Amino acid sequence: MAAGAARIVALDALRGAGILGILAVHIQLFAMPVAARANPTVFGDLGGLAGAVWLVTYALADGKFIAIFAMLFGAGIVMQAARRDAAGLSVGVPHYRRTAALLLIGLLHAYLLWYGDMLVTFALCGALVFQHRDMAPGRLIPAGIMFLSVAPLLSAALAWTAPDLVAEAAPFMTPSSEAVAREIAAYRGGWLLQQSHRAATAWEFQTTYLALRGVWQTSGFMLLGMGFLRTDVLTGERPARWYAALVAGGFGAGVPLMLLAAHRGFAHGWDLGDHMLVAVHFEYWGNALVGLGWVGTIVLFARRGLVPHAVLAVGRTALSNYLLQTLLCTTVFYGHGLGFFGSVGRVGQLGVVVVIWAIQLIVSSWWLRRFAMGPLEWGLRRAMLGRPVPFRLTGAEPAA
Repeated sequence: MAAGAARIVALDALRGAGILGILAVHIQLFAMPVAARANPTVFGDLGGLAGAVWLVTYALADGKFIAIFAMLFGAGIVMQAARRDAAGLSVGVPHYRRTAALLLIGLLHAYLLWYGDMLVTFALCGALVFQHRDMAPGRLIPAGIMFLSVAPLLSAALAWTAPDLVAEAAPFMTPSSEAVAREIAAYRGGWLLQQSHRAATAWEFQTTYLALRGVWQTSGFMLLGMGFLRTDVLTGERPARWYAALVAGGFGAGVPLMLLAAHRGFAHGWDLGDHMLVAVHFEYWGNALVGLGWVGTIVLFARRGLVPHAVLAVGRTALSNYLLQTLLCTTVFYGHGLGFFGSVGRVGQLGVVVVIWAIQLIVSSWWLRRFAMGPLEWGLRRAMLGRPVPFRLTGAEPAA
């Protein structure tokens, strides 16, 4: 396989697997009160199969695919800049047009549809790291690790020096039964009633969470993605044994850290102060390592032609599929749709995930047989270039 084709397949495979995998995590936020993701004892049954679903999701998926997306976003910044540089075209203006459009999409997504949006953070961090795109890999990768390291250290420092402030925030992780009941009632109601919880939660994510964790974690992974692209890690061009070592090291070191974090959480009643001081270090670095393990696994599958074309199609329309997940899940769980919020257990949620996966795999393949790119990818590209771009396939050209 030619290098160019290998790069496209590897990156699309990572995006496709990532967008599908992230739904298995986000389904908790769509279906249950927000605190149930950070503290599984807040809501829902953890016995038997339900507990196994939670533990597997926590150890292998939660926080892992967002890391992959952030690395791919950083890689995309380098690739787009390199193409435009080679063609003698402006680099900065199109990039900031693109991030501005992504920011607008993210704000509309967060405040009108679902508070768990990640696009706002990606847009802001993408603007932040853009100036570092030309750094050598030997500087990008250490810089990425340094950025990543800030978040858990900041968490521990805050827990150590400001216990009163942490105590005030404790209800976020261990809400009262009355707060849980209000959240359930809000999301089982109409769109306007949902706003009472959605807007406040989105604001909390885009301020406090962004400052304490989001900006450091996302920017760090973007810088790593830039370095990994320049060293051919993400393009599938390193030796197979290199990816096998990444798989073994990522899962071998990361999963035990996740199990330690879970054990610590249950042992201390998912106390926010203890989590910020101790457990966050196990969880945070476990997420990063398992995410790298998934990178190695997916790239190895892509190199051997084992990634289905439907998964690649999902990867080529990742942004559109991300928003499609929100539309489908809010229709199933929120009151303006079927209103199943708070009434579907973890096993049932997994069933919903499988059904939505099937829809996305089928629709994405069908779409790319007719159109050059996804609808939101087309809008983002048009905003970036500032001119019309082809959308429908003519029959003589492949999907972009």
